[in-house]
Amino acid sequence: MRAPLQRALVTGLLSLGILVATLSVVAIGLSGIANGQPPSATSGPYPPVKDPDVAKGYYVAVQGDCVGCHTVPGGLPFAGGRPLVTPFGTLYSANITPDKDAGIGRWSANDFYRALHEGKAPDGHLYPAFPYNYYTRIGRADSDALFAYLRSLPPSPNRSPRNELPFPFNIRALMMGWNLLFLDEGEYKPDPAKSAAWNRGAYLVEGPGHCAACHTPKNLFGAPRTSRDYHGGDIGNGWYAPDITPNKRTGIGGWSDEELFQYLKTGRNAHANASADMGEVVAYSTSHMTDDDVRAIVTYLRDRPARADDSPKKPDPAVMKAGEAVYVDTCAACHRMDGAGSMAMFPRLPGNPNLQQPNPGTLLRVLLVGSRSLPTDARPTPTTMPAFNWKLRDEQIAAVATYVRNNWGNAAAPVDVDTVTKMRKALGADRRTFPDGFPTDMHHPNPETVSSPHTDSRQNGTDQAGTAAELGN
Repeated sequence: MRAPLQRALVTGLLSLGILVATLSVVAIGLSGIANGQPPSATSGPYPPVKDPDVAKGYYVAVQGDCVGCHTVPGGLPFAGGRPLVTPFGTLYSANITPDKDAGIGRWSANDFYRALHEGKAPDGHLYPAFPYNYYTRIGRADSDALFAYLRSLPPSPNRSPRNELPFPFNIRALMMGWNLLFLDEGEYKPDPAKSAAWNRGAYLVEGPGHCAACHTPKNLFGAPRTSRDYHGGDIGNGWYAPDITPNKRTGIGGWSDEELFQYLKTGRNAHANASADMGEVVAYSTSHMTDDDVRAIVTYLRDRPARADDSPKKPDPAVMKAGEAVYVDTCAACHRMDGAGSMAMFPRLPGNPNLQQPNPGTLLRVLLVGSRSLPTDARPTPTTMPAFNWKLRDEQIAAVATYVRNNWGNAAAPVDVDTVTKMRKALGADRRTFPDGFPTDMHHPNPETVSSPHTDSRQNGTDQAGTAAELGN
């Protein structure tokens, strides 16, 4: 860690405007990829490795999920141009093929190592959208291997669009201040008191895998709060990367080692289906890792300190009753009345840590606009959660979210209607937006079966499902 005196000196030299700009740019970088549910396997397969001398570099690219950010749907892998949309502007991923004009064809191995370790390219500073504060843990041998692999790819002349960042966020030199304050530069050093598997897992998680970039909350400067490593973090546009500490309620403490292995290797287990950004991580990274490496990741995560548990406020019984009615009407067909789901397709809800996060964003986003898992070799058929923005009112979404977060022994803070309303607006999920094939003049699935007011209807297809007398029409 940097000395306190140095931190204080740097802080004093930076003006308030520079600090604000630095914070905003870093926030862009750390949340940029979490801006929507990918409709399919967006990045395609990795190019085949013909030369055994570059096979090691291919595997380093797998560990870092490089293809996920540096490829647009239908585009040449690693040719860049994928937009990272943020409230402050849009960043575009770089072309990292060996094209001499559009890519990194003029870079040396030293240039590449410096980019990974210091966040500096030959033409200037990089934004932390390229997670060099984690890649700095990558050793020189792995860096050189990865560079050799990228040099073996077909060059692409694709030029990424210019970043659309307003002043002062477009000043790359601002990253100097952030780096001095928060970049703990240096390769991973094994812990001699730990096993080889633990150290391998630590290297993969803390280095190329950069798991903390999403699963750790940020401080006011956009840097990870290391005292809350892996406690979960808001990654933008409604998505919340969950707690992955051994906490038994909100984390992975209730998962067996085999269940965690299956999730990372296939994207699916009894508790969760990997979708959105995590779906890409599994589809393009962990599912391609060796079994030993995945088990090493499990070993390391199991040994992390558990997030301290909290005592969430108990929900209103009337809201729970309304939520139960919505669940019976809308959710039980797939997830079953007891929430047991189906291990092969639909996640189990009792004890589900994703439901019990302190931030309900992911649950609300999925209820409103749905989600879709990404296929893996082991699970080639994706699973889909349908959208219910067209059917359920904000009161109903809030009620059923509160119900599943607090039924079957679950415990989490109730969801208020205002939170749902804000999420619906942010996602553009108006109730007049219908799934493909539905006539646009329908305001509920079956207008002929609308039940009478002041009821907690359990009849499929009614727009009044979950409407209790206490909540009004």
